[in-house]
Amino acid sequence: MKKINTSPLSGMQELLPNDQAIFDRLKHNISDVYHHYGFLNIETPIIERAEVLLAKAGGDTEKQIYMVSKTAEASDSADQALRFDHTVPLARYVAEHSNDLVFPFQVTQINRNFRGERAQRGRFREFYQCDCDIIGRDKLPIAYDAKVIACIHDALKTFNLPEMKIRISNRKVLSGFLSAIGAESKSAEISSIIDHAEKVPVEVSRNALTELSLSDEQVDKIMTFMFIKGDYVEVEAKLTEILPYLTTVREGLDELKAVFNILNAKPDMSDIEIDFMIIRGLDYYTGTVFETFLKDHRDIGSISSGGRYDNLASNFTEQKFPGVGGSIGLTRLFFILNEKGLLDKTTVQPIDYVLIPLSSDEYAFTINTANKLRQNGYTVDIDFDERKLGNKFNRAAKIAKYAVVIGSDEATTGKLSAKNLQTGETTPLE
Repeated sequence: MKKINTSPLSGMQELLPNDQAIFDRLKHNISDVYHHYGFLNIETPIIERAEVLLAKAGGDTEKQIYMVSKTAEASDSADQALRFDHTVPLARYVAEHSNDLVFPFQVTQINRNFRGERAQRGRFREFYQCDCDIIGRDKLPIAYDAKVIACIHDALKTFNLPEMKIRISNRKVLSGFLSAIGAESKSAEISSIIDHAEKVPVEVSRNALTELSLSDEQVDKIMTFMFIKGDYVEVEAKLTEILPYLTTVREGLDELKAVFNILNAKPDMSDIEIDFMIIRGLDYYTGTVFETFLKDHRDIGSISSGGRYDNLASNFTEQKFPGVGGSIGLTRLFFILNEKGLLDKTTVQPIDYVLIPLSSDEYAFTINTANKLRQNGYTVDIDFDERKLGNKFNRAAKIAKYAVVIGSDEATTGKLSAKNLQTGETTPLE
């Protein structure tokens, strides 16, 4: 009987070794794609000054930040906090090390982040995010927005995913649209309503807009606007129907067109569309925004997201460092694939070989054999336990691909055989 509750806290993922091996493979695949796109790896501290994180958190995220106190006093007196994403710490990092970086600075971070939100299916309080970001000095061409989205797309394509859809938009379009209809003073509230619109019935969104004291005409136009989606030609045509003069949205539309056309030229990007319902809740996004959803699993939310943030570093320096970035929520992605039975668990074993000496007389030879295998790049475990041979094979089958029994004959002749623990086939070990 347990002396205390040993289960992990709600919203914290804890995996058994085989599942952890699969998780690590997914993480490696993402990192590999990022590397091939030219991104450099860094790590920033998990704990940051609270003023750094609060500078640009905004919205619901600010309420979810874990504050860290160095004493047992109340957390509201804390001056440190756990990071909620990689982007704000990256802005601080760039401001701190700008004289030593090469711009455009293309960087990846793959590590844990923390948010004190309500734990629910597919959402966690501690979670891995796999970020790729590009930071410019003074300016950053719009083509880099497309590069980040293409990189995220290719990383996701390395998995056995159900049909996905990358939905892109531009916050300048929304800003210009609200200005054109005279609703810019309510932009924060309207953005929040649009950002949550998919999670509630249509009438809930309409009523929320009406409660902002908007006119019926304004509400109708916003409701029409938020459901506009398609390719660029379709989107511009639909927007023109409710906004005949596109002057106020032209900058955002031109950026959106440039990003869409670059991505559309990529042969395998048929799963991308423009969608004005994509807002992104964090306040630091200034232009391009995107989110990725699994078509048949929309209830679990986005599995990757990101966008352009031209002014984020302005909180830390007078220099201008515009950036664009994207992130894959690896913990959520793993949860979805695992729950739906889409992970290939038969081919992933943490260890290549388990060596099983039959007695202490074979220990020296076994250790020498293990060292040679390790030098050739294999992972090797030696089972020194005194259990029966059948029990040792049962253990090996749970953690390894092959088992090698080493008795006196094998130690004398040096001729070894490896048993494939999946197929039962035995082959000589060279």
